[in-house]
Amino acid sequence: MTDLPQPSDEPGRSIFLVGPMGSGKSAVGKTLARLRGQRFIDSDVEIERRTGVDISYIFEREGEAGFREREREVIDDLTQLPGIVLATGGGAVLLPENRAHLANRGIVVYLEASIAQQVDRTQHGRHRPLLLNTDPEARLTELMVTREPLYREIANLVVSTDRRKVQSVAEYIVVSLAGGLPVDGRGGDLGSLDLPVAAYVGASDSVGSVGDPGETERD
Repeated sequence: MTDLPQPSDEPGRSIFLVGPMGSGKSAVGKTLARLRGQRFIDSDVEIERRTGVDISYIFEREGEAGFREREREVIDDLTQLPGIVLATGGGAVLLPENRAHLANRGIVVYLEASIAQQVDRTQHGRHRPLLLNTDPEARLTELMVTREPLYREIANLVVSTDRRKVQSVAEYIVVSLAGGLPVDGRGGDLGSLDLPVAAYVGASDSVGSVGDPGETERD
């Protein structure tokens, strides 16, 4: 955790989800938006909507630098919208201006996931250009060395998603922002809280596991 002030969950304030690929930003974001009655937006999906092509194609034609510039424009635009839940790409925190916009325009929630969980959750996914033709575990570890301090730099709230249900993570965030829980949710047993859904998850869980295949976050 950083020394940022406690998040103030004013009505209509936006929530921005940051974290590595496979941490569950898209799945948790959709559920969180539903619980809060807010609009959900995925920055990678918005980039694809504006360009008419998928993220992998942008990386192939323009390289990571070209993609980051497009991402910078989208992050700037989306963080100015009122009352949204925004799921960002894993590398959105790399540019200082993105971090400034996220930190200054809403509540930043860092969804934390272990390397082992990231590997497990991304192995069945497609369209992850940074994991092509490489050892996923080594690459994800390398990415986290650079990105993890940046997630923490701007995070108002840190929540681990390892072995947790989408619904429970979203509910934990809602309660935390209302002042009912500590702002660092890495070590807590969510199942001990007065929440309607138990925290820990098996493969057959009907509510859905954080990081299920099919999520839209790419990088």
